[in-house]
Parts: sequence; structure tokens; C-alpha cells
Amino acid sequence: MKKEDLTLIANSIRVLSMDAVQKANSGHPGMPLGCAEIAAVLWGKILKYNPGDPAWVNRDRFILSAGHGSMLLYSILHLAGYDISIEDIKQFRQMGSITPGHPEFRCTPGVETTTGPLGQGFANAIGMSIASDLLSKEFNTGNEKILDHYIYAIVSDGDIMEGVTSEAASLAGHMGLGNIIFIYDDNKITIEGKADLAISENTGDRFRSYGWHVQNINGHNFDEIEQAVLEAQKQNDKPSIIIAGTTIAKGCPSKEGSESTHGSPLGQDAIQETKENIACESAEPFEIPSKSYELLKSRVQVLQKEYGEWQDKFNKAVTGDLKKKWDKFFKTPDIENLRMKMPAFDIEKKIATRSASGKILEALFAELPNLAGGSADLGPSNKTFVKGYSESGKNTTGRNIHFGIREHAMGSIQNGIAYYGGFISFSATFFVFLDYMRPPVRLAALSKLNSIFIFTHDSIFVGEDGPTHQPIEHLAAARAIPNLTVIRPADAEETAEAWLAAIGNSTGPTALILTRQDIPVIKKSNGNTAENLIKGAYVIYESDFAPDVLIIASGSEVSLSIEAAEKLKEKNINARVVSFPSWELFEKQTEEYRKKILPDSIRKRVVVELGIKMGWEKYAGDEGLYITVDSFGMSAPHNVLAEKFGFTADNVANKIIKYLD
Repeated sequence: MKKEDLTLIANSIRVLSMDAVQKANSGHPGMPLGCAEIAAVLWGKILKYNPGDPAWVNRDRFILSAGHGSMLLYSILHLAGYDISIEDIKQFRQMGSITPGHPEFRCTPGVETTTGPLGQGFANAIGMSIASDLLSKEFNTGNEKILDHYIYAIVSDGDIMEGVTSEAASLAGHMGLGNIIFIYDDNKITIEGKADLAISENTGDRFRSYGWHVQNINGHNFDEIEQAVLEAQKQNDKPSIIIAGTTIAKGCPSKEGSESTHGSPLGQDAIQETKENIACESAEPFEIPSKSYELLKSRVQVLQKEYGEWQDKFNKAVTGDLKKKWDKFFKTPDIENLRMKMPAFDIEKKIATRSASGKILEALFAELPNLAGGSADLGPSNKTFVKGYSESGKNTTGRNIHFGIREHAMGSIQNGIAYYGGFISFSATFFVFLDYMRPPVRLAALSKLNSIFIFTHDSIFVGEDGPTHQPIEHLAAARAIPNLTVIRPADAEETAEAWLAAIGNSTGPTALILTRQDIPVIKKSNGNTAENLIKGAYVIYESDFAPDVLIIASGSEVSLSIEAAEKLKEKNINARVVSFPSWELFEKQTEEYRKKILPDSIRKRVVVELGIKMGWEKYAGDEGLYITVDSFGMSAPHNVLAEKFGFTADNVANKIIKYLD
């Protein structure tokens, strides 16, 4: 494309963006106007894509980490022929549209990640790069490179300042992820005014210290943009950041460089002024030259030819056993087959659910070549390092990912692996550090990602490390996130079923909440098995006669509740114990099943859980007995804490006796 062609595309982006924001009377016009030249070069000359197959596995990924500038992305996707109509553009930020205020995965064709919370897209892109490298190692041969694409992103001042970016950039530089090309929209403006109100560091030096390749360019110069990207493509052993000096609201004479354009419509007079300044053919809203479409259509035709050639190459290269392996990456796992490969656990031996999870993970690694993840420098504690398989390190990636002490970035990078496709990703840390990674957990739920979050050391029974490491409110906090399936298994057998439920969860993420301390493998009553975990709750212990009281528990408190029920039996009090590993799974069951487990006829209900009682009222009612922890813990051995906080069989039984009286 010639310079005048790129100018036409850039100005068409400006028109669509400012008109859409104006019509919605809401949005962020400054960034799309300021980055229009960058988008024109990327889609007009650089990116490898196919609007007819947005999920093409070898496409270049583009992430708009500066998600507030969503109209930049919607405009260029529309111009490039993705299934986004001009009517969709006109419905920007309206109920039910595919052009929401910030980009949302699964909502809009061509949108690769859900962005908006700054720094998330940046870290997601690094996860995508890890995934692409792992997939390339599996399927690229010396003769044929099935995968040879890049991960691009536009990032903003807000991205650069957020802490998650520092964590993620550090890891990307350490791993030497050479297919990352980020363009930093360095417009030196934030919502409150000039960026130097809050930041004065040398961003280039900062990223060089992380091990990145750094370039500085004029972000409105087509030649500089293109040459910088081509130079970045040559960097095989380090990620690249292109610091592009831009002007926010470029093209709007009266508002160029003003912070007011960040998050407010330009106003009709300023829009008219802008259209005159950039020599628009029409002053009417949403009217752009037909040549803009023709130019990008010609580009797409060239790309579609390359797409067809790639399909031929793939079909010739990926055959036989390699094709079977490919299918394992991209087809839904066979849960019943996986169940047969699960390790057996000795009912006579206690085992922590974190340790059981480690044994289960070993079996899953052998069966699922696309299972990848790791821990925040806690692998020996949360049992998530699987021996015998590749691991990440300096200038290398592996299925065992050493995230380092970077929980926030870990979750966001893990989500990037899930966004990329083909992989089942997991991460692990202590449960108390859910606080550090709640943003990516929430976004995984919003985006319906099959991310698996492993949280060990799940209660005050962490023990001597004390209240800083003892989760109290965290179960309630996790359960509060819509579309996050929280599972707290009662023993090793339930842990295996929890893993299978997580792998089979195609509609959202799963949090596995696991113990530090050893607990019994429970003998289930009435023929029930741990496979009932998928129902969220089931009767794990039943007395010989009609129950006088219903004991509801999760995790390590289930075996404790069964001990208490046996003591009640000696007092001629009949108890039913319900293992309740997952509220979310239970709520998916029929009303008939839910009432069978928690019958209306049993009004006396007791909840036993090492966490705050919040939320359990739904199942035990206002008159229920709550044996919970509603204060911070203490530093002491876990058996001492059990006595102090009343989590012994004798105490539970005695409290229930008083409750029934």
C-alpha cells in the first residue's frame, strides 16, 4: 500500500471511531485517533489474518491491551472484512451489541482477549507467546514450520504503570519470548492530565533491563512504524517493545493532546472540524470512502491465498501419529478414559489433598500433552511440578512453567495460554494469595476460559506460618465470582474427581481448594462414591435411622463431621453428613436432587467449615448452627489451632447436642 492508501485507512478509522463514540455519548475517542496510523500499517501491511476464519491457528494474534480504545479495534476489523457491520459500529456500547465498551472475548469476531482492566492484555499476550512456543515445539519440524506467527499488542501508559505489567515483562524477558511485538502508545496523557504527574522513569531503559529489544519511533510515521515492526520480527531470542510517540486525538485541531479526549466524546463541532482537517469526502456520520474497504479487501485476498497454501502444508505435514496428537490438543478430553487412569488411594493412609493432587497431575500429564502450567515458586509445597517433562527457564519454555513470585501475572499469563487455544492451563499458589490474583480469576470467569486455579494451604491449619498465610474469607470471596466453579474436595478420591470436573468444564474456570495437612480417605456410605462430586454435594455418611440433624461440610471438615456424627450416634442422635465440595455444581442439579440431599423435613442444620459463614445461610438458614471461623487465625501447630477454634470431633458433637436441645 502507498502512503496515501494508509492515510485513507487511518482517517477512516478516525471517522468511525469518533462518530461511534459521539452517537453512544460514551467512550474513549482520543486513543483511536492517536493510534490510527499504527492500526493502518498493521492490518494493511503486516498482520497475517483471515476474516473468513478468525480462529485460524496460525494467525498473528493482536491484543488491544489498551482496551478503552476499543473503537480502534472495531473500526479496523470492520474495514478488514470481519463479521462486524456498519450497524454494529453504530450500536457501539449499546445493549446486546457485539461492540461493547471494552473488547470481550467470544463476543466480537477478531477480538482475542477480554481487555479493559489495564495490564491484563499485556500479560495475556505473554501467555499466548508461551503457548505458541510450546505448540511449535510439538508440531514444527526441521522441514516444515506449521506455526510461525507473532503476538502483537498495543499497550498504553496505563498498561505500563500497572504492576502486573512489571511481573509479566520480567518473565517474558527471562524466557526470551521472541515472537512478542508490543507497540506502546506513548502519548504522555492520562485521565488526570500529563502522564508526568505520576511517572518519570525511562521506559526504554526499564524494558532493556528486563531483557527486551527496545525501539523509539514517531507513531504517526508509516515508514517508521513498518520498519520498526520488521526489525522486531528479527529478534528471535527476546521480546520487543516499540515506543511510539503519538498525540492523543491526532487530527482534531482544537483537542489534540488534551486529556479531555481520553474518556469523553469530542462533540459535534470538534468532529466537524476534524473531518475538515483530514479532508473527509462527507460530513455525514459513519460515511467513509469505499476505497478504504477496497484497499483492505485486496490485502485480504493476498492473505487468503497464503491461508490456502498453509492449509495444504498442514494437511501434508500433520498426518498419522502427529495428527492424532494434534487432535488431542484441539478436541475435548475423554473424561471417562481419564478416570480409568487416575491413581488409587489407600483408604488406610491419610494424605493431604495437595499431595493427592500432585499424584493426579502426574497421571494427567501422561495422558494430556496439552496440559501445561506451574506454580508461583511454590511447586514443592503445592505439588505441581511434574518430573520427567520440560520446564521453563532462561530463554526456554516448557510444560512445567516456573512463574516465579508473580501471582498476578501468573493468573493473567495462564489466561493468555487459555485464550490462545489448544491448551488446558493451570496455575498454583497458596489460597491466601487469591487476593493477589483475583483480577485474572475474575476475567477468566467473564471470558469463560477453561483455566484451572489450584489453591493449596486452604485454612488456618496452615499452622505455624500464622494469620498472614491462613485464609479466612477466601472461600466466600472465591464463591462470590460468577461463573467460577469452586471445588473443595473432602479427600484424595474427591480430589481426582475435582480434577476431572475442572478439565471437563468448558464454560468457565475452576478453583481447586486443597489442604496442607494429611486427612483420611473417607469410606463413603450407602454405595456412594466420589464420582458424586460432579453433583456438587452428596450424602457421604448416613445414620441407621431418620436423621435428627443435617451436617454440611467441605474439605477436611467432612471427615471431622463424620467423626462427630459417630459420637452423636453414641448419644442416640442420628446425623446425616453431606459432603458439599461445590456450591456451583450443586446449583446446576435439579430441584428434586437438591431436595433429596437437603430435604425440607430436616430443619436442624449445621455447617462445619474452616472459613467465614457468609453464604452458607442459603443452605442452613437463619436458625442453622455455624461452626466456622469468623476471625483471623493464629500462629501455632494445626492440632493446637483445632482445639483453640473448636474444630475437634468432641467440640462439634457437643455444640450440636446443645443446638438440638
